[in-house]
Amino acid sequence: MKQPICGLLAFAALAPAQAVTPPSVEGAWGIARRGPVQAGATVAQETPRSPQAAPVTLTLKDALALAERNEPQLLARLSDARIAHEDARQARETRYPSFGVRSEFLNTQGNGVLPTSRYVTADGVHVYREWATMHQDLNAGIFTGSGVKRADEAELVAQAKVEIARRGLGATVTKAYYALLLAQRRYATFQQALDEAQRFVTISQNLERGGEVAHSDVVKSQLQQNSQTQVLREAELAMEAARLELAVLLYRDFNENFQIVDDLNLAPALPPLSEVQVMAARNNPDVRAAIGALRGAETDVKIARQAFLPSLSLDLVYGLEANAIALRSVYVANPEKGPVPTLGYFLDANLTIPVWDWGSRRSRVRQAELRREQANVELSSTQRELVKNLDAAYREAQTARDQRDLLRQAADLASENLRLNNLRYQAGEATVLEIVDAQNSLIQARTSLDDGEVRYRVAIANLQALTGPF
Repeated sequence: MKQPICGLLAFAALAPAQAVTPPSVEGAWGIARRGPVQAGATVAQETPRSPQAAPVTLTLKDALALAERNEPQLLARLSDARIAHEDARQARETRYPSFGVRSEFLNTQGNGVLPTSRYVTADGVHVYREWATMHQDLNAGIFTGSGVKRADEAELVAQAKVEIARRGLGATVTKAYYALLLAQRRYATFQQALDEAQRFVTISQNLERGGEVAHSDVVKSQLQQNSQTQVLREAELAMEAARLELAVLLYRDFNENFQIVDDLNLAPALPPLSEVQVMAARNNPDVRAAIGALRGAETDVKIARQAFLPSLSLDLVYGLEANAIALRSVYVANPEKGPVPTLGYFLDANLTIPVWDWGSRRSRVRQAELRREQANVELSSTQRELVKNLDAAYREAQTARDQRDLLRQAADLASENLRLNNLRYQAGEATVLEIVDAQNSLIQARTSLDDGEVRYRVAIANLQALTGPF
């Protein structure tokens, strides 16, 4: 897969010149900031693509749903959970007796003297068996329900692992989704920066023709325009690479014909720490899986100890075993008795009492106890790891939220600073270096704001991977 992807990226880098044509007077940044859907749709429209069907608009929820249908690890965990459910069903059914029908025909060679066959076990040369059978095992596990309990606990662990895989996939898709959104926003920012640089070239050329500024100002403005053109092309390349990364997660056929919704301004609020801790304790799948594993190990110890107890098996048969298929038949060994009843039953009961096995049962008990101790250690480690990760994720979300507010203010100030310096330059009060510095400050402020917005959304996604949605 590396060679095709690299080829696509190289193709994006060599895109024709119209790919970096400045946007309309409104500016790409204004479009990107105007609304969630419009920002994603605008960048998608301005990227040249071959004629094809209209791109599908995807929200983050849509992207997660698509990824869940394709991700191999999650699908494997779902399959494991379904298998565990069937195991639990089978464990419940073993508590009940099994029924069947058995039909046999025994054709043996006669001895030529007696009406019976040459075999002692046969009472005639033709013997028919038509039986309805019932089998039931009675042991300690049947009465205590330990087998059913163990299967239920295994199913719970499998379901918890499904949730672990789903949340891990959610964090991965969220990062890829907002990486593409960040690349699109940067592309829009650099488009407006190029538009601003071209506008400043025009201003400086007009002022030069009027004798108000030196030719060096025009040269400096043109250098700034060339620099912004190169930066825009690099941003386009990064945007295509981010689109490829997301397409790999969403589509099996590697479909790139989609656009995403800009919902950075709709980020959920950060709940209080106490509420987050309660949600993590109640909904964290790693802890649920560890608790289920410990309970399963405790049940395994009980099952191993039950091997020391007696077990009973019952086989009940109802039907006929006669020389003819009939309700009444002549017994060939005693034909003088005439027809006798053939239908009847017999019960076979087997009681097994364990006495000596050279310590194998004791060894299996010890193995189960060792697994229980290990499961207990792993549960304690998982709980400590959750406390650490929860604290780190919450602090990261807090920091990202506070930083986002400061970055918004900085972006507004940088925009106002550029506007004022443009007015000062046209009035002859500012130098070209001040204009370039104001342009670069605005670009940096806007890209930093986009980074901060994405950082907060990713921090929220990482926190929700521990607590569940909020």
